[in-house]
Amino acid sequence: MNDQSPSLNEQMDLIRRGAAEIIREEDLARKIERSLSTHVPLRVKLGCDPSRPDLHIGHSVVLRKLRQFQDLGHHAVLIVGDFTGMIGDPSGRSKTRPPLSLEETRKNGQTYFEQATRILSTHKIQMLFNSEWLGTMTFADVIKLGSAYTVARMLERDDFEKRYRAGEPISIHELLYPLAQAMDSVAVRSDIELGGTDQKFNLLVGRDIQREYGQEPQVTLTMPILPGTDGVEKMSKSLDNYIGINEPPQQIYGKTLSIPDTLIYDYLLLATHVSGDELATVKRQLESGLVNPRDLKRRLARELVTLYHGADAARAAEEEFDRIFKKKDVPDEIPEIRLHADGGQITIIRMLVEAGLAKSNSEARRLVEQGGVSIDGQRITDPAAVFTGNIPVVLKAGKRQFARVTIF
Repeated sequence: MNDQSPSLNEQMDLIRRGAAEIIREEDLARKIERSLSTHVPLRVKLGCDPSRPDLHIGHSVVLRKLRQFQDLGHHAVLIVGDFTGMIGDPSGRSKTRPPLSLEETRKNGQTYFEQATRILSTHKIQMLFNSEWLGTMTFADVIKLGSAYTVARMLERDDFEKRYRAGEPISIHELLYPLAQAMDSVAVRSDIELGGTDQKFNLLVGRDIQREYGQEPQVTLTMPILPGTDGVEKMSKSLDNYIGINEPPQQIYGKTLSIPDTLIYDYLLLATHVSGDELATVKRQLESGLVNPRDLKRRLARELVTLYHGADAARAAEEEFDRIFKKKDVPDEIPEIRLHADGGQITIIRMLVEAGLAKSNSEARRLVEQGGVSIDGQRITDPAAVFTGNIPVVLKAGKRQFARVTIF
């Protein structure tokens, strides 16, 4: 921190952007004021789940908020939960989560850090493994920690309460997870902890345990959970509704154009650098209906590719998309279809039938054999042809039937 650091109001405005909840804002303002007067940066903590080492833009939401704190002059503390990963975070789970080995959590954690630093600055950052302090606790230490929280309060947590009422097993070690995460805050003397809205309970436990250990409670800041490209479920690699930050530019661009119109604003707000004024303009455009949402998706796709691959790659990805899609006499508005591929493959016959471009397998076969079917402008003549991949493709049958198909 220095005399050129942004003012309190400037910092609060940036920190509030996109945040779901800040507990408590007055505490955050007081901490920032103290930081400005003492020139001591705040310690902003983010815990990393080592069970998911491949990052997508859903993960980027909270990482980008951490980067904003870095840009304001504060210190990022990235904690890899190699020890807590052996417990498994029960947040949002209806059953006990399989634990990982320490070796697995360490390996995944390093991969996480390497990807996260594509978003975070490598300055003003500290990466720690929580086995450094949790692994050295004695049983007496654990008993002392357990005495600082009640079972009744632990069962107030939504997922625990639902499982308890449903008679689903809750292992004792799962009750220890929020307490272990709270000890991370104690160990690093966290001023602020970030997380998704699904982490609110754990973050609040951290405030309570810090107080029990004689520390000033951290401020908790939660960020919204970004829906996946299907617009329904939370973004997840297992659901194949994700946009990975390490994916090639063409995939990021193509996947972005496949999202529902309802996600355009949230993606721009939570996953890009677009300014507040520009966001306000986009919101008006979406509400007025005077702008084609596809134009806004193209803007979003360029922003995302630029973030992770640069402006040149974004231009090239858009040009390639236009070459494949727009210059093949494809209408602007065509049905968007998602098809599940058994074993990762799908036949051209099934694609045509399930996309609604043929009424039966025999009609689909006849279309192919007559040369009336193409994918991305390439004619398909083999009825046994199979396809894979999750980049949207334009499927054409006859002269006027089109569908933009994503295989998952």
